[in-house]
Amino acid sequence: MTSYMPPSERVWWKTPIGRDEVLWIGIALVWCLVMFFMMPYWHIYGKQNLSNEAYQTNAIQFQAKVDAMVAAHQVREEAHIPVVRPPAGSDVYMLGRLWQWYPILELEKGQSYRLHLSSMDWQHGFSLQPVNINLQVVPGYEMVLTVEPDQAGEYSVVCNEYCGIGHHMMLGKIYVTEN
Repeated sequence: MTSYMPPSERVWWKTPIGRDEVLWIGIALVWCLVMFFMMPYWHIYGKQNLSNEAYQTNAIQFQAKVDAMVAAHQVREEAHIPVVRPPAGSDVYMLGRLWQWYPILELEKGQSYRLHLSSMDWQHGFSLQPVNINLQVVPGYEMVLTVEPDQAGEYSVVCNEYCGIGHHMMLGKIYVTEN
C-alpha cells in the first residue's frame, strides 16, 4: 500500500480530526469573520477606499481636455510645466505620462474640485503625499475623484506603480493656497 492510495476500508470524511486541527480551524474561521465584518467599517470610517468614478476615454480626448484647462487657467510656469489655477468647484485634469504628472495644480483650501486622472502610455500610480490618496491610473480610463483640500501647503504626487527607467523621477505637485 502506498500513500497515494488510502486503504479501501477507510472513508476520509469519517476520519476523526485531532484537537489541534480543530483549534486552528476555529481560530482561522473566527479571524475570517472578524476581517469580513471589519471591511465595511474600514470603508466608511477608516477612509480606506475612495468613492470615485471611472470612464472610458482615449489619450487624444483626455489630452484635449487637459490642454483646454491649461489654456484657460494657466497662471505661471515652473520648470517648463504650466501651473494651473482652476476656479473653485470646477473639473480639473491631470495626466500621467512618461515620466511626469502634468500640469501642476494650484487649488484653494476649503473648496471642492473634481479631479480627473488618466494615463497617456502605461499604468501609473497616483499617490498624493502626505494625504495618502492612492489610485491606479490606467490608459484608456479616466478616474474621477472629489477632493476638498483642508490644509494649505505643497503636496507631492508620486507614481507608485513601476513605469520604466524614469519611474523614480515621476513626480508632480499640487499647491493648496488660502482663499
